[in-house]
Amino acid sequence: MRIAIIPARSGSKRIKLKNIKKFIDEPIIIKTIKNIKKTRIFNKIYVSTESKKITQVIKHIKGINIIKRPKNLADDYTGTRDVIVHAIKEISKKFM
Repeated sequence: MRIAIIPARSGSKRIKLKNIKKFIDEPIIIKTIKNIKKTRIFNKIYVSTESKKITQVIKHIKGINIIKRPKNLADDYTGTRDVIVHAIKEISKKFM
């Protein structure tokens, strides 16, 4: 199985709610998802987020799986590696 994990948190300091800001008439997170789908490389796409707003924006998209990220993995000091490890653990639980 080939999976894509998109880390998307709401707490950007420079651009508030950047993942759901519109860029050329569409939220950035939606553009990211569409571009990943176009590649046809991945069997599953997961979005790791702590944000209810981001979840609301993407929940209607077919084939997107949302991983609820704990708040302690959504701060300015958490690295992407920690977020990906958490996502993989959550995905693995579904197959055990």
